[in-house]
Amino acid sequence: MKKALITGITGQDGSYLAEFLLTKGYEVHGIVRRVAFEDPEHRLWRIKHLLDKIVLHSASLESFPSIFKIVSLIKPDECYHLAAQSFVSYSFEDEFSTINTNINGTHYMLAAIKELIPACKFYFAASSEMFGNVKESPQNENTPFYPRSPYGISKVAGFDLTRNYRDSYNMFALSGILFNHESPRRGYEFVTRKITNTVAKIKLGQVNELHLGSLDSKRDWGYAGDYVKAMWLMLQQNEPDDYVIATGESHSVKEVVEIAFSHVKLDWNKHLIIDKKLYRPAEIYDLKGDFSKARKKLQWKPTVSFHELITMMIDSDLKELSERNKSSSKTYV
Repeated sequence: MKKALITGITGQDGSYLAEFLLTKGYEVHGIVRRVAFEDPEHRLWRIKHLLDKIVLHSASLESFPSIFKIVSLIKPDECYHLAAQSFVSYSFEDEFSTINTNINGTHYMLAAIKELIPACKFYFAASSEMFGNVKESPQNENTPFYPRSPYGISKVAGFDLTRNYRDSYNMFALSGILFNHESPRRGYEFVTRKITNTVAKIKLGQVNELHLGSLDSKRDWGYAGDYVKAMWLMLQQNEPDDYVIATGESHSVKEVVEIAFSHVKLDWNKHLIIDKKLYRPAEIYDLKGDFSKARKKLQWKPTVSFHELITMMIDSDLKELSERNKSSSKTYV
């Protein structure tokens, strides 16, 4: 039985990846912060249905000794390094911790694997935010990076670290350059989930306004459940290589808004408030990925359309909020 170690297992991608690897017969281990064990209801909600099937370990990505100890204990066959401070807007507010956590955490994982289990296959979660102020569209594996945020900068550093360990130490280390991928498990601070959750609340009469920044920014949005399969496929290849994972389509924030409100039969013009405070200091206006290499070499392609993704998220938020309201009503009575 293969053993896999996932950092960031409590996040959106980590939870879907854990589920997927279990179906493949893996022994799945995850690294979490100690505080997660103290507040499992809020911090482990995405994986609560998996807790009897996986093994969680307490460690900090900011501590090399704790990472070294876990890697030494588990000795995984595959390591998926997904953990990061990944909210782009927050990276402008606290660029020091974003850069320190994201770069050092990646370096610590690579160094521990090199010393203890150099045969372990390593996956680094790179990001389309590395492309930033793009010079060409769509973006592929050869497109130059021009990051426009501390988060994007930290991911470029992680990408270069991973490539350097591959080239210098002959490790099976690679990066998946994933474009935006969403799901009902997306964090509420991300714009797609903010939109779908708020629209669901408006439909249920809980709030009346949706506050957003720029509506013109375009992203290549796919389904997280599809993208974790691509991560696994990368590590099943004979040679390590980097891959862009995307849908090949870009859509604006305005389109997300229109689909979400249309799905619940409401007029978005009556509820949307443009808030200048929500604009980024340095915006990226259009990202679109070319996943030709992944389609050819990994035999991978997305299965969920943009429209299906947004309606899936709306339906999930409506269900969750409705069930929460019923539970609150029963408790009150």
